[in-house]
Amino acid sequence: MEDQAKKVLLTSNGDEISVNIALHLAKRGCRLVLMGNECSLWSVREKIMDSTKNVAQVEVVGLDMEKEREGAFDEAVDKAWKVFGHLDALVNCFTYEGKMQDHLQLAEEEFRKIVKINFMAAWFLLNAIGRRMRDHKSGGSIVFMTTLLGAERGLYQGAAAYGSCLAGVQQLVKVSALEIGKHKIRVNAIARGLHLEDEFPLSVGKDRAEKLVKEAVPLQRWLDVKNDMASTVIYLISDGSRYMTGTTIFVDGAQSIVRPRMRSYM
Repeated sequence: MEDQAKKVLLTSNGDEISVNIALHLAKRGCRLVLMGNECSLWSVREKIMDSTKNVAQVEVVGLDMEKEREGAFDEAVDKAWKVFGHLDALVNCFTYEGKMQDHLQLAEEEFRKIVKINFMAAWFLLNAIGRRMRDHKSGGSIVFMTTLLGAERGLYQGAAAYGSCLAGVQQLVKVSALEIGKHKIRVNAIARGLHLEDEFPLSVGKDRAEKLVKEAVPLQRWLDVKNDMASTVIYLISDGSRYMTGTTIFVDGAQSIVRPRMRSYM
């Protein structure tokens, strides 16, 4: 019988999507280690504890996701691993898009920040958790949260660096699945659709985005950050997806297939 109380390391920048995923996991009995900015994540922990009437097991490990030293990630993951003795899954939700702008105008400092958080951190975390799952001989599930911008359709202008990093992560999922599947480690990604607080809808104007959503999205609404993502994460870390690896699942209301470019509707 499947053990639903998975031990999960979840990275978060305190955004609504990752916080609500954490809430859903905690309510299912998962034991969580939240990783990211320690100050902001303690408030997230309090929210989860209040929501579960202090039943949930949630700990916090601080990590600066802009660190360029792989050892910093390894040390943080080691702390997280020791909290519950081992970990069953990594769910990396920590991303950074930045403000939309022509990439010819993108400052080098901002470019480096985007790359460090969205690709280098993903690489370091994959290696750190993967080595421990391999050595523990327990296997496990690794899930990367991306968006449709990392795919071939649903593209929009103004986020070239961010989209390129997400595409890199989606490719990393495929290649790493080939390499570490022998250790019973599964690697998958989720390409989520856009919600009203994402940079693209904000750039065209929330009122306009709300008005045109029926034309832009077959399901006729933007992503619901509270309820649309958690079920897919739960599936990917569960034993029910034991034969799924190297895959990117689109949870986007078909935003990515209505037009090659979102701008064509907006």
